[in-house]
Amino acid sequence: MKLTLGHSPDPDDAFMFCALAQDQVDAEGLEFEHVLQDIQSLNERAERKELDITALSLHAYAFLADRYRLTSCGASVGDGYGPLIVSNRVFIEDELDAETVVHVPGEKTTAFLVLKLYAPDVKTEVMPFDEILPAIVDEKIETGLLIHEGQITFANYGIYKVEDLGEWWKLKTGLPLPLGVNAVRRDLPEDVQLKIQRVLNRSIDWGLENRTEALEYAKQFGRGIDDWTNDRFVGMYVNKFTLDLGDDGREGVKQLLTRGAEAGMLPKEVVVDPIPHTEA
Repeated sequence: MKLTLGHSPDPDDAFMFCALAQDQVDAEGLEFEHVLQDIQSLNERAERKELDITALSLHAYAFLADRYRLTSCGASVGDGYGPLIVSNRVFIEDELDAETVVHVPGEKTTAFLVLKLYAPDVKTEVMPFDEILPAIVDEKIETGLLIHEGQITFANYGIYKVEDLGEWWKLKTGLPLPLGVNAVRRDLPEDVQLKIQRVLNRSIDWGLENRTEALEYAKQFGRGIDDWTNDRFVGMYVNKFTLDLGDDGREGVKQLLTRGAEAGMLPKEVVVDPIPHTEA
């Protein structure tokens, strides 16, 4: 059975799926066509139910829960860190207001959702995620929201951190910030869903057990980052929550969906019924 598997062309996703791409684990008869696109594009394709399995922003999942079911593994969770608001000028406290324009990587990204919870009045403009940091450095724009390795590399360019939204979330709620999730089409047979869950979990576990090899594979998706940055970034987002959200991770999902609904940004009732992990 051949299935499309959508994920970002980024080191953390590449690390998770290295074993599948290189046939290092038992895929239980499944074949995977890897579809590499930025998270905003994956969110949009999922709206059209074009992918069998896909990475999604948790924000986008809130609108797709009738079509896709979460897996228990594969989440990208920041525990006290997350998307960064950065600028080429210094902001003073409470200066993010209705006059501020923040360039964002997509309006269905979780980064956008948390930004609007943090600073509801800011204006936003969408820009491809990998163009935001260079545009700030070149002073084509003033302020942006960084995801992926830009959260680490921005400091090399002499620009300023306005707020770490994962740190803000942790201080506000005491919980980790769930950003990305993996999901499977609900109309796939239950036995296939369970098989996918097992295979994905096996791939993530292989990467953690074979870290050096998986990091080398992942680095090619890091847009020229060095080994240290690659290792640090993967370590930030492939962690204990990636194998299983656990109680804190699930509560983080619940709180973000609840607060997004209370702010009028998300549906009030979102089904969260992850595919359970079962041993092969």
